[in-house]
Amino acid sequence: MSNIYIAGIAMTVFGRHLERPLDDLAREALNGALKDAGCTTSDLGAAFYAGMTNGPLQGQISIPGQVVFSKIGVEGIPIYNIENACASGSSAFNLAVQSLKAGATDVALALGAEKMNIADKMKAFSIFEGGWDVSRAEENYQTLVKMGEGVVPPPGTESDKPYSKFMQIYAALCRFHMKTYGTTQRQIAAVSAKNHTHSVHNPYSQFRKPFTIEEILAAPPITYPITLPMCAPLSDGAAAAILCTEEGLKRIGADKSRCIKVAASVIRSFTHRRLDEPQKNIGRLAALQAYEQAGLGPEDMHVAEVHDASAMGEILQVENLGFVPFGQGGPAAERGEFTVGGRLPVNPSGGLESKGHPLGATGIGQLYELVTQLRGEAGERQVHGARNAIQENGGGLQGIEEAAVAIHILSK
Repeated sequence: MSNIYIAGIAMTVFGRHLERPLDDLAREALNGALKDAGCTTSDLGAAFYAGMTNGPLQGQISIPGQVVFSKIGVEGIPIYNIENACASGSSAFNLAVQSLKAGATDVALALGAEKMNIADKMKAFSIFEGGWDVSRAEENYQTLVKMGEGVVPPPGTESDKPYSKFMQIYAALCRFHMKTYGTTQRQIAAVSAKNHTHSVHNPYSQFRKPFTIEEILAAPPITYPITLPMCAPLSDGAAAAILCTEEGLKRIGADKSRCIKVAASVIRSFTHRRLDEPQKNIGRLAALQAYEQAGLGPEDMHVAEVHDASAMGEILQVENLGFVPFGQGGPAAERGEFTVGGRLPVNPSGGLESKGHPLGATGIGQLYELVTQLRGEAGERQVHGARNAIQENGGGLQGIEEAAVAIHILSK
């Protein structure tokens, strides 16, 4: 079977693009990816569009991909619309890989784009409220927040401003980890401070301001132990990737020295596991499957991008990926093991907390960072000698874990 390669990849700056329409952001990402691959839209055999906000925020309930692509020069080929919560972009990428493996085409496009910043901020927050079984929303909520029972929030650690209910769930995950493994708020803050410091060197990041651990701890609270800089913002942006088979690379005349191999592409969905079964976590199972597919292990990874919609997410995922034993993600972060220059840099882009989180574009944005790292083009945030990289991107909630998780391993 032909190997699959990323021939071209690009992203916009993630942030608040109030004056730019969605198709303009998508056009920038598409044109950047085409230029990077050295091809044109006429070379594309299939396109996969990831977006969550087109319907609820812009009113484009159906055919969002066809509408966006019609404005930026992609037409006449199969176009698929992918929605898999925050894992939408990674899911579009995975399906592009599958179409290439199936022989449906030899060049495929995966593109994600979102406009989340609108005048009605609470309407934008409502997007997240659909990321679980809405027919059992209150039951879901009560089940999840119970995970945090036994840790009493100190006075003054609850915001009086409205925020997504998912923040309380992230807080419950934090508290469960704290009481189970002894993880501290300072260790969670260390993750956030590290990612904000990384983002200073990323020109595509929504925020580029460094924070110390003390500044993270002293920042406005959301809900204990989470403070504002520990959370991903509402973001606008787009990212696109051109994927090819060996035959596709030859057809478009791509520079193979800059092409990055997709060594593994895995999507898994939740299971009804128990809280005391972390080894059955969807992220852990997906990672093991990806390592087997790639013929590599956690010890072979040189750089990672993981889903840190809150800083706690990084701690959970470095454990699921096997970088440290369960319960050791917090201490390892505090020791600096996941900082650029450390044992295994995680989120050199700044992560979702700092780079931004335009849902459908997020996963492809993570892959952009990893391709940049493997090409040796990351500048001051470069992880020197990186040859293998891993991405983790989760979406939605079902049971006590993500509804969907994507894992990709890339190799130079």
